[in-house]
Amino acid sequence: MSSSTVITDIATLVTNDPSLGDHSPLGLIQDAAVVIDGDRVVWTGESSKAPATDNRVDAGGRAVIPGFVDSHSHLVFAGDRTQEFNARMSGRSYTAGGIRTTVAATRAATDAELEANLTRYLGEALRQGTTTFETKSGYGLTVEDESRALRIASRHTEEVTYLGAHIVSPDHADDPAAYVALVTGEMLDACAPYARWIDVFCEKGAFDGDQARAILTAGKARGLHPRIHANQLSYGPGVQLAVELDAASADHCTHLTDADVDALAHGATVATLLPGAEFSTRAEWPDARRLLDAGATVALSTDCNPGSSFTSSVPFCIALAVRDMGMTPDEAVWSATAGGAAALRRTDIGRLSPGARADLVLLDAPSHVHLAYRPGVPLVAGVWRRGVREV
Repeated sequence: MSSSTVITDIATLVTNDPSLGDHSPLGLIQDAAVVIDGDRVVWTGESSKAPATDNRVDAGGRAVIPGFVDSHSHLVFAGDRTQEFNARMSGRSYTAGGIRTTVAATRAATDAELEANLTRYLGEALRQGTTTFETKSGYGLTVEDESRALRIASRHTEEVTYLGAHIVSPDHADDPAAYVALVTGEMLDACAPYARWIDVFCEKGAFDGDQARAILTAGKARGLHPRIHANQLSYGPGVQLAVELDAASADHCTHLTDADVDALAHGATVATLLPGAEFSTRAEWPDARRLLDAGATVALSTDCNPGSSFTSSVPFCIALAVRDMGMTPDEAVWSATAGGAAALRRTDIGRLSPGARADLVLLDAPSHVHLAYRPGVPLVAGVWRRGVREV
């Protein structure tokens, strides 16, 4: 039997439901309460009007927001790339080839080692307010290593992405076409049962537009929905391909033409921005303001990976987006919650209104704005996931 819980005395409740509260995109309710029954939100409103429940939690005048939806991460890996980061911060530019270092370490790791690493970073993310995460393969690049990565990931999330097309495998460096055939054939067959999504790194040094199209189309034929690493390091065909193939998200979106922005604004593909990557590579920041003003849907995610964005902190990414990408605090919080849900084509998460999954974060602050206002400060005071308090 489920039991009901009311969280009362919430200074600011972010619902992400514009029919509620102040009718803004965040649906802000002041002096609020939220009622959880089982794994669902069943009521939100003013604290004084909260119904009776089995349990009561006093928020003590702090803010409550939806759990963060981290819609882009690479968490099944072994080793790290400390030396590469140190060298890059001393002047060496980032290229896609650094992935090969992680591929070697991941192939050498046992299943137990990979899973222990995954759960370590998941715990780290949960303590910082992430209640839903997507993660990818892409550090095995063999049939066996890609399928085992997805098998391990699928034990921890339903948002699993097949990224055999991260880079051309070192084993096929002299024959990229043969590797594309493997990714779209035997490897896809082995990986599809464990994945919901298919992804490709469409970039110079990785896969060109024709290769990316072949890979994503093959995945769609097997029931996997596309997402794509697009326009991170240079201008390219990735964004246009994403919109054409109805990809759920085009991720990075750092180098965009006016036509790319227009396509995102008029299509169903979410532009997922990953400021941790720009921070860690000293690269040009994505222009979130340009996308938002055009009417595109924007998500914020960590891109947590050992090479170019080794952070699991969505609050850190929110602060970067506000400081360096032209987003307001409201927009950044929306993009890290409801925007991430949109990038996963989910309607049950990323919001706190009746019927939503009871994933919520109690902040040690009176407002969500403090996530950007107090960067680097551990503000997460409590986390509920599926109605259960886990932090």
